Amino acid sequence: PAGGTAMPTTPEAATRRLNCIHMDGREVYAHAVRAMVEVSQEVLTRNGLTLGDVDWFVPHQANLRIIQAVARRLGMPAERVATNVHKYGNTSTATIPTCLQEYEADGRIRRGQLVLMTAFGGGLTWASGLMRW
Repeated sequence: PAGGTAMPTTPEAATRRLNCIHMDGREVYAHAVRAMVEVSQEVLTRNGLTLGDVDWFVPHQANLRIIQAVARRLGMPAERVATNVHKYGNTSTATIPTCLQEYEADGRIRRGQLVLMTAFGGGLTWASGLMRW
């Protein structure tokens, strides 16, 4: 892509739209689902746990399709998947904290429960963590 020192923006690059960000939505979707499943399984394995030990799965709220695909591939029942993307949309880095706060405030997430959080975001980065509430 144009715009850096390796390929400066020129009128020709702009005409060819080389200075614009391009995203292959299908590829990003597939990568997000695959990465979120793998990192979720990895954090559980590293901690000697299984999905059955998890009370709540709180994924990044990018979109409902990704959330449902990750939960399905993990084998996590829908009633243990925290979602609020239908209310707020994708709030970027705030999706997991917002979901945690909402579910704790209404009593769904309670003290002592194990929460699996998994995110995927900018730069095609991903991570997962466990927290005993």
